[in-house]
Amino acid sequence: MEVAAAPWWVWPIALFAVTFLLGVVAVVAGIGGGVLFVPIVGGFFPFHLDFVRGAALLLALSGTLAAGPLLLRSGLASLRLVMPLALAGSVASYAGAKIGLAAPVQLLEIALGVTVIGVGLLIWRTRLAEQFGLAESDALGRALRLEGRYDDPAAGTGITWRTRRTLLGLAAFAAIGFLGGVFGLGAGFANVPALNLLMGAPLKMAVGSSGLMISVINTSAAWVYVNSGAVLPLLVVPSILGATLGSRIGARLLRVTPAALVRRLVIAVMLLAGTRALLRGLGIWT
Repeated sequence: MEVAAAPWWVWPIALFAVTFLLGVVAVVAGIGGGVLFVPIVGGFFPFHLDFVRGAALLLALSGTLAAGPLLLRSGLASLRLVMPLALAGSVASYAGAKIGLAAPVQLLEIALGVTVIGVGLLIWRTRLAEQFGLAESDALGRALRLEGRYDDPAAGTGITWRTRRTLLGLAAFAAIGFLGGVFGLGAGFANVPALNLLMGAPLKMAVGSSGLMISVINTSAAWVYVNSGAVLPLLVVPSILGATLGSRIGARLLRVTPAALVRRLVIAVMLLAGTRALLRGLGIWT
């Protein structure tokens, strides 16, 4: 059956259901809804990839903004940690969005498929550390006061943390922001490993701060898509409603649920969606 044969009202309902689930998973896993939204909606829904990427940036932005106050109140996100890194990522994401809109769609679908599959394999091979944050901070980290403390109800104790390798972290988040702008991915998939493994932040602090960071970095890239007219209300409105409701539930689950519980599901979905995007770009599965 042709995809276009479905009634138009089916797609907003399907988008709401899909993005609600993505909103829950994205906050708990700290990956950002865009990294799942773009390959899933771009591969299985009848929308042009430019509109999908524009909607993905707004979706990830709205979802993290909804979860942000809860994450800040619970201490699972730190403005001191987020803002310096988000500044580097925000500037780079603007440049990435400009390049992404100028590139051919078929080339972007191939690159998107390879990127998403690679990210899925990276998450599969990477073992995030539950408790970092106790190593000696570097001079730049001390100057920026990238340290703090939060209560972890799941562990039944308070966690004191500090970061390291701050200069490398700034460079990493500039690269992450650029890729996020090109593909509209939100870049949360890379935020968590960069915060946890590179900078030594504890896992839950990395997950919570990743969600808040997306809301800052995505803003620059999102305005490029809005200004270029690559925003379709039929796609954006149900997606944002679903993601916002789902992310608020995800923010509450994050306090009591280990992020690793959703890890296998995220990997499976990313491999499937990435394969679909790659085959579509190659003209094999259209």
